[in-house]
Amino acid sequence: MEETDPIKFSIITVCFNSEKSILETLKSVNNQSWNDIEHIIIDGDSSDKTLEIIKTHGHRVTKLVSEKDRGIYNAMNKGLELATGDIVGFLNSDDFFCNSEVISEYADNFKNNPQFDAMYGDISYIQESVRNGIRILRNWESGPITKKGFSKGWIPPHPSFYVKKEVFNQHGNFREDLFFASDFDLMCRFITNGVKTKYLPGRKVFMRAGGITNKSWINIIKGNLEIIRSLKRNNIRIDLRFFIFKLFSRLNQYIN
Repeated sequence: MEETDPIKFSIITVCFNSEKSILETLKSVNNQSWNDIEHIIIDGDSSDKTLEIIKTHGHRVTKLVSEKDRGIYNAMNKGLELATGDIVGFLNSDDFFCNSEVISEYADNFKNNPQFDAMYGDISYIQESVRNGIRILRNWESGPITKKGFSKGWIPPHPSFYVKKEVFNQHGNFREDLFFASDFDLMCRFITNGVKTKYLPGRKVFMRAGGITNKSWINIIKGNLEIIRSLKRNNIRIDLRFFIFKLFSRLNQYIN
């Protein structure tokens, strides 16, 4: 696809005191071969060197907001309000693209498959530090959407999920009353309301392990309860093997 074609991508990064990780995020956006990208950064009023790093290395940053927020999903919604691209995706400060052609791949597929509203691929969880190279801890190979998958807690990996901006306008943004699983709820809401998705096999994003949901068993339980609430809200019957399936499907993804 030629860079002159009119597909603009909005990449939204949410961060807070992310001086240890955001440089890789910025560089991976800078290195994308696709030309028409606006990089929007919503910072939660960082007190470390995060803003300094953004101002020095954020060569494709078009909008930077730094102020206190009401949580990560409030920050993501702020980014959505500022987004002017045709296609929107999120690449937070613990994430970075696996190569320079990721956005070009999405662009080609959106151009050649206009019937689809959203596309997603695979991601890999990696160790927190990348100073000595990338060590993959878990490969999340998503696969095509199935109705049975939802009832077992399946959803595309959010860092690889790119969607037409008009879908947000039609179906709404992130629910801010959910603390752990609003990204699950948003994708579930989109897909169950007829948003057509296409699976693009292959890894798109590296994501550092250790998100807030997985920091404790209490958070994991709370996150799963929010997922169950979301499934019920979207009229999806929950399989009795919900928790067992989620556990074993994740165990199979870890690298020995």
